[in-house]
Amino acid sequence: MLVEKIHHVAYRCRDAKETVEFYRDILDMELVGAIAEDKVPSTKAPDPYMHIFLDAGAGNILAFFELPNSPPQGRDPNTPEWVQHIAFQVGDVAALETVKAKAEAAGVDVVGPTDHDIFKSIYFFDPSGHRLELAAWTTTPETLARLKAVAPAMIEEWAVTKKPPRHAAWLHEKEFSAS
Repeated sequence: MLVEKIHHVAYRCRDAKETVEFYRDILDMELVGAIAEDKVPSTKAPDPYMHIFLDAGAGNILAFFELPNSPPQGRDPNTPEWVQHIAFQVGDVAALETVKAKAEAAGVDVVGPTDHDIFKSIYFFDPSGHRLELAAWTTTPETLARLKAVAPAMIEEWAVTKKPPRHAAWLHEKEFSAS
């Protein structure tokens, strides 16, 4: 594979300072850089921006752009709000509970923990309306290997039928037992 890892993922934010404070205070992410220009480097278009970079752990960078001269950001009205989200991995379910308590203390509405059988997660929105998920693995390497083994067949069946394939139904039906 040529790709080594994701360098950074960038989203728009409504306010750079508010965004830094939210990610610092709720998720303990450190601001590791900021770039501001009057023109877009790649296109040279005049469009002042603030580009911030946050340490999301393990060499992962989460970035945001504040664009004060652009219309307010919106969402794709044809995509449900639960679909587009940023998911962060945490060490364990105790970490989920810690973040949930911290977020709720800051007035953030949190959904979960939700049990996905292979991981548990919580969901909430950042100040710019981006849906966030924090996930903690709760499964075994054997279960993940079994899921990986059926994934290609599931994609092929989905491509033809556009109906949920049942190759991994055992996961939610609790019929699988690791032996």
